[in-house]
Amino acid sequence: MMPDGLTICASSYGPKETMDRLVVAVTGRSMAVLARIDHGTAAAKVDMALRPTEVLIFGNSRAGTPFMQAGQTVGIDLPLKALVWQDEEGRTFLGYNRPQWIAQRHGLGGEVDKYLAAMTATLAKVAAEAVGAEISARDPAEPDNQHLDELLDEAVEDSFPASDPPSITRD
Repeated sequence: MMPDGLTICASSYGPKETMDRLVVAVTGRSMAVLARIDHGTAAAKVDMALRPTEVLIFGNSRAGTPFMQAGQTVGIDLPLKALVWQDEEGRTFLGYNRPQWIAQRHGLGGEVDKYLAAMTATLAKVAAEAVGAEISARDPAEPDNQHLDELLDEAVEDSFPASDPPSITRD
């Protein structure tokens, strides 16, 4: 079963290596890792078994803020999250929410299209690096466009500059 709005990629690596590769791919694109949550270890602490299952929470304020300016409820889905897990057959997968699904969920309009394209392309590239596979940078729900690569490169550069890391505060 494919949950609504979720992109799932099979990994060529085990869960830990997939997650480690994801961290490298994310930080290599000037995004901050805000948390790495190991559900398997947490389950073991309460004497329960759970196959390897980790969540990475990451983002870039320059990319996420326009979404929240368009609709503040999007803040429940940002920063971005990726899940890496091992199934009952020992296969490893990486999953993340499609940016288009997030925008639709919160009723965002065309004012975020440029950021949607950039986020979609960036997540596809990050996932491909993490799982060791080629993944299309184009959202399959979007129409094909012969100039898409140029547009995505421009939007990614505008949305994810290396010089503007987000600040993190804790209470």
